[in-house]
Amino acid sequence: MRSINLDGEHICVDIFLRPDGTYGFDEFRRDPEDSSGWYSIGHFGDQVFEDVDAALTKAKNSVHWLSDHV
Repeated sequence: MRSINLDGEHICVDIFLRPDGTYGFDEFRRDPEDSSGWYSIGHFGDQVFEDVDAALTKAKNSVHWLSDHV
């Protein structure tokens, strides 16, 4: 649903909608020298939220840089 990148576009937080209608978020990283792509560094993806606003609020409280980029 939404991807918010930290400067440099190597770290991001994604807010996502699950097939069951719940929401979640996670923090990801990618290393330019590694072709495997994005991988989770936050490990928040199992948390479940009823709406996108709740997921974003929790993400801002959990990922130290996010509030400055939203």
